[in-house]
Amino acid sequence: MHARIYQPSRNAMQSGMARTRQWILEFAPQEPRDIDPLMGWTSSSDMDSQVRIRFDTKEEALTYAKENGIEVQVMEPKRRKPNVRPMGYGENFATNRRGAWTH
Repeated sequence: MHARIYQPSRNAMQSGMARTRQWILEFAPQEPRDIDPLMGWTSSSDMDSQVRIRFDTKEEALTYAKENGIEVQVMEPKRRKPNVRPMGYGENFATNRRGAWTH
């Protein structure tokens, strides 16, 4: 069996980092999906492709894969540079502003 281990990225509707800290072991599909000729639904008899196992650390996921004889591909996450402003949102309404109020 082949699987991949990755840390999920944040989706476009999130501003925070919720549900992106855990590592996921996800099995690769072993057979292609079939299209039902009558309804057009896609289906597969491969049940492993539906399994997602969550781990707190990458090492736990690798240990699990090694113990169960699963070949894995580890995908490292791309980290974003934090955007921290010195005074934050309150800076917009500070009474000691040096520049003119523009809005």
